[in-house]
Amino acid sequence: MKILFVATVQSHICQFHLPIMDMLQKNGYEVHVAARNNLAEKNGLSMKYADKVFDIPFERSPFNTKNIGAYKQLKKIMKDEKYDIVHCHTPVGGILARLAGRKFRKDGLRMIYTAHGFHFYDGAPKKNWIIYYPIEKFMSRYTDDLITITEEDYKLAKDRNFKGNIHHVHGVGVNTDKFVKLSEEDRQKLRLDKGYTDEFIILCTGELNRNKNQAMLIKAMKEIVIKYPEAKLLLAGNGPEHDNLVKLIEELNLGDNVELLGYRTDIQDYVNICDLVVSASHREGLPLNIMEAMICGKPVIASDNRGHRELIKNNENGKLIKLDNNNGFENSINSLIENKKIANYLCKNALEMIKPFSVENIKEELIKIYIKK
Repeated sequence: MKILFVATVQSHICQFHLPIMDMLQKNGYEVHVAARNNLAEKNGLSMKYADKVFDIPFERSPFNTKNIGAYKQLKKIMKDEKYDIVHCHTPVGGILARLAGRKFRKDGLRMIYTAHGFHFYDGAPKKNWIIYYPIEKFMSRYTDDLITITEEDYKLAKDRNFKGNIHHVHGVGVNTDKFVKLSEEDRQKLRLDKGYTDEFIILCTGELNRNKNQAMLIKAMKEIVIKYPEAKLLLAGNGPEHDNLVKLIEELNLGDNVELLGYRTDIQDYVNICDLVVSASHREGLPLNIMEAMICGKPVIASDNRGHRELIKNNENGKLIKLDNNNGFENSINSLIENKKIANYLCKNALEMIKPFSVENIKEELIKIYIKK
C-alpha cells in the first residue's frame, strides 16, 4: 500500500502527522510527502518516516498563479506513483490534491481530506461563508473520506450534505511520550536550566500572526505587571507579526516582562516550566498547543472560539474569554496568580478530559479509516 501526504508546507506535516506516518510505515505502508520545503524557517524541524519527499512550490493563497505549476507537478507525481491513498491537509494542499487526483479515483485511488477547522462556522465573517463554503462544498464531490476534528465541523458537514464519508477524529493527537507532567523537583530544575527562577511564567505558542492575536496578550501584560511585576509572558513562534510585536513591547516598556522565544523544537520544556498557558486567537480548528498544556497539567485561559470550546469547558478545565471583553485576560490571569487552589482544580480536570485526544487514540481512529474497504 502506498500513501501520499499532501500539505501546503512541510512544517505542517512535521508538526502534526509524524506519529501517524510512523504507524503507517510499521504497518507496511510506503509513505510519501508532497509539500513546499519550509523547514529551514523552523529552527531544526526535520522530516521523518517518509520514504519519498517531493518539494512542491505551493503558495498559501489559493489565488496565486504559482499554484498552477504546483498542481501540474502534483498531478504528475500521482500518475507516476499510483497511490492507493492520498491524505491531504490545509486549504491549498487540500484543494490542489483533490483536483489533481480526480481522474485517478476511477482507478481505485482513495482521497482523504482532513479539515483542520473550516473557515466558515457559527459566528464567522459573512465573507468566509461566501468564499470558503461553496469551495469546500464543491470539493467534497472529489473526496472519498472527509475527516473533521471538531464536533461543530462534523455536524455542519453532515447537515449541509457534504459528499463522501464524513468522520470525526479527536484532532492530530498529543504525543504523550514527549509531553508529560513533570514532578515539581524536575520542573524547578528545568526552570533553572532555562534561566528562570521565581517568575510567574505565562506561555503562548503559535505563529506570530494577526489571527493568533498575541498583541492582546501583550497589552494585558501592561496592567498585570503593575500588580504582579514577577509575571513574564513567553511568546513561542515566528511569523509576519514579529516586528510589530517587538515594537508594541517597546512602546509599553515591557522588555523585562515579555520575551519572544522564536520557533522552538523543545516547546515541551517551556510547557513544563510555565505556570499558565494562554491563547487569544480569533479562530482555531483544534489547537494542539492547548492539548499539550492540558496533558502537562497546566491551567489554560483561552479566547472563546470553536476550537477552544471543543477542549475547554469554562471554569471546569480552563477559562474561556470573549475577545470583546477588554479586561478578560487581565482579570483571569490575575485570578489564577492569586488563587492556586482554582488553578489546581482546573489542571486536575484537564488531565482527565484530555485522554481521548492522545496520539495513541488518534492512531486507532485513523487506522480504521485507512483500512476501510
